[in-house]
Amino acid sequence: MPVEGGSSSGSASAARHPKQKRKAHSLSIRRTNSTEERQPGILRGDMLEGQDSKLPLALRNNLLDLFGQIEREFENLYIENIELRREIDSLNERLTGDGQTVEGGDPTKGALKTKASHSTSQLSQKLKTTYKASTSKIVSSFKATTGSRALCQLLKEYMGHRDGIWDLSVTRTQPVVLGTASADHSALLWSIETGKCLLRYAGHAGSVNSIKFHPTEQMALTASGDQTAHIWRYMVQLPAPQPPPDVSAPCDDDQDSSDREEGEVDGEGPCEVPTVRVATATLKSHQGVVIAADWLVGGRQVVTASWDRAANLYEVETSELVHTLTGHDQELTHCCTHPTQRLVVTSSRDTTFRLWDFRDPSIHSVNVFQGHTDTVTSAVFTVGDNVVSGSDDRTVKVWDLKNMRSPIATIRTDSAVNRLSVSANQRIIALPHDNRQVRLFDMSGVRLARLPRSNRMGHRRMVCCTAWNEENQSCNLFTCGFDRQAIGWNINIPALLQEK
Repeated sequence: MPVEGGSSSGSASAARHPKQKRKAHSLSIRRTNSTEERQPGILRGDMLEGQDSKLPLALRNNLLDLFGQIEREFENLYIENIELRREIDSLNERLTGDGQTVEGGDPTKGALKTKASHSTSQLSQKLKTTYKASTSKIVSSFKATTGSRALCQLLKEYMGHRDGIWDLSVTRTQPVVLGTASADHSALLWSIETGKCLLRYAGHAGSVNSIKFHPTEQMALTASGDQTAHIWRYMVQLPAPQPPPDVSAPCDDDQDSSDREEGEVDGEGPCEVPTVRVATATLKSHQGVVIAADWLVGGRQVVTASWDRAANLYEVETSELVHTLTGHDQELTHCCTHPTQRLVVTSSRDTTFRLWDFRDPSIHSVNVFQGHTDTVTSAVFTVGDNVVSGSDDRTVKVWDLKNMRSPIATIRTDSAVNRLSVSANQRIIALPHDNRQVRLFDMSGVRLARLPRSNRMGHRRMVCCTAWNEENQSCNLFTCGFDRQAIGWNINIPALLQEK
């Protein structure tokens, strides 16, 4: 099969370099007497000349020439091998004279261990120790403390999608449920406490890229790769709550991060659940993939963002297109609305995000912000007067709406940032990364913790989105990824901030 052939080729290529020294060493042994080796070659040529062959003479001469070229190539390798051995012997003598040792008797098989490398190792260890000591206060914020088994506890895993999950959201009205949008063309509603799938929306003909809930009614807004956005109603009945499992774990930076097998899914998917297939309203004015959508304050209008480089504003009751927001030079990646004001922020692959102001019905102003050097994957409002933007340039920037000339804080990470979220009450930023990690920061850019990821919990592929649900003294943080699962975490924010 082609896949097997490709893998064997890759293995041979990967193994080529480790075997070079062994081949050269064996070659030097076999070729210690070049005269003895060359003589059989001459006799072999004489034998070929004397044999009665059916091959044409020209073809036989061509073969002899090729064999001669091969022999010359091996002779060049043999000479190069001798020169390399001389250099190794010379280096070995110099190292021995300086009091440095060589691991193993054969320099072609062992690795050189010098005092310099030992010193480098010691220096590296010192740096690691110093770094861990300086960050111990931050790391310990999620470690088990007296009177609290853990500040970060796995709440539930939500598995049932047949493809990656792009987005997730929590309802703002009772009953409180979790919604997920997946590349398998469906959106699912889940019981947060039990992890049971309550309802499936199957009205889209393409990947469902976004899901947001109406602020006061039981309605959902989904955006899709079929170039439409759908508004649909739902009715769910929550099952009886179950006692939470004892799966607490500290959010330690030294947590084991080994992977489960690719595609492995624990548990079973949702059984037969009620399915909604018809939308209440279909918004279809875009000419490309609709990547995101959100409700404006009050829930009477929605905004959609598309790969056609435009964002559209619609009336919910009539599905009428009110405004087309143009200006981005490349595809849009996200859109978000302010929780209390008629403000919209759109992000794009053109490295910018734009702030659209609809507070004055007669004037629709727009501001362009160029704080990133790569795709802006998301930009979201906080409850206060801030905007937080994340990018593929591995940075997150916090902006003040009153003065957007420069960010008030910059967070630098080691991986691209996807659809981030900010908790409403404590304003904690949750960053989902391409490298499967989820990190928490405060608004000043101070790193608080990293969610645990091991062979028994956490995501196995990139994390696409995060969403908060805050209740009383604790918060629930939900994450989803392209490993086809969403995960709920119970995070004790006050205790975390107390230990910061």
